[in-house]
Amino acid sequence: MVAVPDARLDALAGLYNPVKVTPAVIEFVDIAGLVKGASKGEGLGNKFLSHIREVDAVVHVVRCFENDDIVHVEGSIDPARDIETINLELIFADMDAVQRRLDKSQKALKGDKSLQGEVDFLKRLYAHLEKGLPARSVERDEAEEAVLSTISLLSAKPVIYACNMSEADFSSGLGENLRYLAVQKIAAAEGAETLPICAELEAEIAGMEPEEKTVFLSELGLDRSGLDRLIQTCYSLLGLISYLTAGQPEVRAWTITKGTKAPGAAGKIHSDFERGFIRAEVIAYEDLMACGSMTAAKEKGLVRSEGKEYVMQDGDVVLFRFNV
Repeated sequence: MVAVPDARLDALAGLYNPVKVTPAVIEFVDIAGLVKGASKGEGLGNKFLSHIREVDAVVHVVRCFENDDIVHVEGSIDPARDIETINLELIFADMDAVQRRLDKSQKALKGDKSLQGEVDFLKRLYAHLEKGLPARSVERDEAEEAVLSTISLLSAKPVIYACNMSEADFSSGLGENLRYLAVQKIAAAEGAETLPICAELEAEIAGMEPEEKTVFLSELGLDRSGLDRLIQTCYSLLGLISYLTAGQPEVRAWTITKGTKAPGAAGKIHSDFERGFIRAEVIAYEDLMACGSMTAAKEKGLVRSEGKEYVMQDGDVVLFRFNV
């Protein structure tokens, strides 16, 4: 479980001097790598695939550096090959799942002609996978997206390729690393993200004090660590935002998906808040900080009273009113 970096919490803590500050969190699951044939049970096989099935997004760490002291399982450094190895195993497993769903839908089609669109899409999806392409890159409309979401395909999950580079490559310029550029090209073609990291640097700064870490990163021309960038990229990739609650007991960030309405956001705190929702008293974080206090913000008319249809925005500072 890792905290989502959010400078707004520290700023709010300066205003309220709370007993505690609680950031939003993301859970990372470290899954051991897999080998060719995993979809058929080789290596960790089905255990690996079942772990992947449970996550919301995949961070695929890809080696993009040379080091004779660190042996690669394949005997050479080729990120494109490594990506293909993983993707194909996920795709093979997905082909089995799509075929089972297609067989079921075709049988049901005999008594329900409305399933024709689903059958046509599943056939096209299977052909797409057969070409070695992940499900996330298949063209689809809204109705087909609904079908895809019910199959829980491994290769449909959003992906970040974390390109692990040497300290020299990372410091001298990403454009010089041909392996990194190759991963970027692959990611662009399949709708994935790329994130350059240097595990060697991350290991160095892991034990540093915050001030020392800031100086070290600034000397490298970086404003944030690779871990912080990875967390923020995952947060964005999953369509997540944070709203904030602030007071003497606690300043806290709450995670919701973009498009969540006020009652749903209130339910993140407690189900009673959603069930008995009356209204939300909302102010944008920037407005609150500019005013210096909630009292001053209210005097300027910047605190809004929002109802059940209000769509929450990232950085909203909220007080929910409810009655149960």
